[in-house]
Amino acid sequence: MNFDFNDDQQAIKRTARELLAARFSAERVRELAESRRYDDEAWAELCQLGWPGIFVAEEDGGQGLGTVELVILAEELGYALAPVPFLARAAAGLVIAAAGSPEQRQRWLAPIARGELAATLALARDGEARLVPDAILAEVVVAVEDGRARVYEQGSFTAEEVETIDLTRRYGRVRFTGEGSELPGDPRPGVDRALVVLAAELVGVAQRALEMAVAYARERKQFGRPIGAYQAVSHRLAQMLLETESARSLTYYAAWAADAEPESLELAAAMAKAYASDAGWRTTAQALQVFGGIGFTWEHDLHFFLKRARTDAHLWARGRELRDRVADLAGLAA
Repeated sequence: MNFDFNDDQQAIKRTARELLAARFSAERVRELAESRRYDDEAWAELCQLGWPGIFVAEEDGGQGLGTVELVILAEELGYALAPVPFLARAAAGLVIAAAGSPEQRQRWLAPIARGELAATLALARDGEARLVPDAILAEVVVAVEDGRARVYEQGSFTAEEVETIDLTRRYGRVRFTGEGSELPGDPRPGVDRALVVLAAELVGVAQRALEMAVAYARERKQFGRPIGAYQAVSHRLAQMLLETESARSLTYYAAWAADAEPESLELAAAMAKAYASDAGWRTTAQALQVFGGIGFTWEHDLHFFLKRARTDAHLWARGRELRDRVADLAGLAA
């Protein structure tokens, strides 16, 4: 059995890695983060390539590819720390695709697939959501509460910007003031796919932090030897590799399940997001220790990855909540 990407998936990953590396150098990411804005020109280029609609069915205006292909892109966007509004729009589209009627899917998915509609996903409680990516930019908010989903258009919600430690993405608090349009289907598969996409972004962040730490451990010398030759550092790097690869394995299993074995998706998505949240934070924090004093400075780029990982860990569902869900689904709850 072949567990590797097929030729098309490998081409997607290779193209994404090369394109994002060319568009988002460390200097460019820092410039955008410090000015709290996205790269509109780069986003337009990604839209021309069809990235926002990679998971949208062809009859709804997208490319009709699968969750694995979407996750490949999400991992590469995390690796590049690309300041673009991809995650929020993909998450909103996934819920509409899962729960919307044919008319609703045609109305909202086609412009999302073209990159024209600013949408986001909010997991709400008591009529509000406290941490919503790109909320202040959104024309449409897809809200999921008590197992039902509604689409709120401008005028039926308010969004207030929320300052977080992650400067590479915009966040807001959303309150719903109108009725919205109810999606008739079950939003759970869409939410689970969104969690898998977020887990993939965390894998990309962890991979980049690991590579930065390994490169530094090879170059930095103490007492005439690279610091990576010392067990205290090499064991730390090995643990970072273990957690990154484990998170990747869980995430791609969940992506496969979304398309090939949907009855396993809810459990797989909870496992992937819970583990990737912990791995993303621990790997970036361990990289900080490898770098030592220089890693704590504003001038070093590592803190952008650490802050994205920390914020992603809190987005949509936290680790404790997800681990409780895993226990329930696996029949392990007390």
